[in-house]
Amino acid sequence: MSEEVLSYAGTMAVKKSKKKAPAAADFRSEALAQALEKQDMAAVALALRNGNTVVPLIRPGARDDPRDGGEVWTYRDPATGDVALLLFSDAKHKPANLPPGVGIYSPLWLRSFLTTHREVITTVFLDIAGPHPMQAPPEELLRALEA
Repeated sequence: MSEEVLSYAGTMAVKKSKKKAPAAADFRSEALAQALEKQDMAAVALALRNGNTVVPLIRPGARDDPRDGGEVWTYRDPATGDVALLLFSDAKHKPANLPPGVGIYSPLWLRSFLTTHREVITTVFLDIAGPHPMQAPPEELLRALEA
């Protein structure tokens, strides 16, 4: 299975395959948006397991290197040192104070990222700035992705 990684910075979108690059509006998971609107964790798990997720990037991937998916941005609480991963159903829901780049990643990537960083990431926020935010421990999301 080939893994597609997309990244978006400002008004430029880059797709790491031979297909046409998506518009910013394509950085959306309708299934995740609907699950969050219902605040239904089972539907969120299904959406994450079967669809892509928008992730903020410190640095988008290199345009000419399909192996470079960029560098994922995480939040570290200065008071506690806790690290949170932020996921979004739509690039439009990412707060403006986060880095401008976003990537759209597969369920396979999300499972791998959470597994690799399970000792560091203490929580995962979904659409933290709304309109329907949720929070889940990474272990719960991993169980959902592995089901």
